[in-house]
Amino acid sequence: MTNSTLSGALSAPAKIMSQIPQAVVQLAMRGGLAGIFWSSARTKVEGLLTVSENTFFLFEEEYRLPFVDPEIAAYLATYAEHLLPIMLVLGLATRLSALGLFVMTLTIQIFVYPDAFLSTHFGWFALALGIMAYGPGKLSLDALLDRQTKLAPSNQS
Repeated sequence: MTNSTLSGALSAPAKIMSQIPQAVVQLAMRGGLAGIFWSSARTKVEGLLTVSENTFFLFEEEYRLPFVDPEIAAYLATYAEHLLPIMLVLGLATRLSALGLFVMTLTIQIFVYPDAFLSTHFGWFALALGIMAYGPGKLSLDALLDRQTKLAPSNQS
């Protein structure tokens, strides 16, 4: 296969992939990161939002975060893992939500599972960074609110 044949064979799929709307990619990134943390959140509760005894045990015995009481950490992590993914999927306070999950990932990486960088956390960091850098996209409440704000008449004198 010559270089021109190879180039031609690669250019067609690249052209098709370049037609994927940026808003769809941004929605997929938000959904991907949200899904990771939502799945984790649901393992920490019984029923709708009751933090399980197992969660308290894990924060006391396995996670052992410095500077934070294990019971408080269990509540904070559990409710953040529920709230922030919902906000990401909706695209509401998107960059702030992604930052929150980035900080959670950093905490997990440093204090809980330091050997999981390449296998797990690097992907989480990449998704969060992409969302923080490029925003939520057009398919988000943030974009809708931004459009509404720009359309609202100014009350300045």
